[in-house]
Amino acid sequence: MARASLYLQTKFTPISGQDPARLPYDARAPLPQQIEQSCAVSLEHLRTDYLDGLLLHSPLSDGRETLQAWRALEALVERGLVRGIGISNCYGLDQLQQLWQAARIKPTVLQNRFYRDSGYDLELRAFCRAHAIVYQSFWTLTANAHLLSHPALLATAAAHRRGAEQILFRYLTQRAVVPLTGTRSERHMREDLSILEFELTPEELQTIDRLLQ
Repeated sequence: MARASLYLQTKFTPISGQDPARLPYDARAPLPQQIEQSCAVSLEHLRTDYLDGLLLHSPLSDGRETLQAWRALEALVERGLVRGIGISNCYGLDQLQQLWQAARIKPTVLQNRFYRDSGYDLELRAFCRAHAIVYQSFWTLTANAHLLSHPALLATAAAHRRGAEQILFRYLTQRAVVPLTGTRSERHMREDLSILEFELTPEELQTIDRLLQ
């Protein structure tokens, strides 16, 4: 398979979120060097000479430190080691706006937990659409059992002869969300990919919109 046909993305995670026995960088190094070292380890493990995406695991302790980390990511883009940079676990619209305004190289990805407690990031997703940022969702199925069992979504699934999970994933892709999922099951992989074989109607999309309000 050609490298250009793959999209490889990973994260820089600060020390607080790491396994101390498996740090991919020197914990004593300054933050920019930690990010550079972490990227080098990812390139080695993924056997590639560039990453398509590299994300901050989350905003750091304050805006100054977050911007310092962002400058290190920008430097990796300028060196050709990374194609696009983004941020994860960023649930404050003001935080994303501030990062966007301060960035020389703008974020291309926002990756967030997709769940009811955050209001499904309606404002953040609108900002992403307006600024060409790809919104990636995780915890998409695990956090939304109430959606997957809702009569309206089940009726839509029956109408399309699909599973409830496929309906939710298709809804998200039609609403400019990239749902992240993982499985070792070939059957589940095929089911996930097959969501591109059908479309929900405007009325069906609006029905599910209301479930997220």
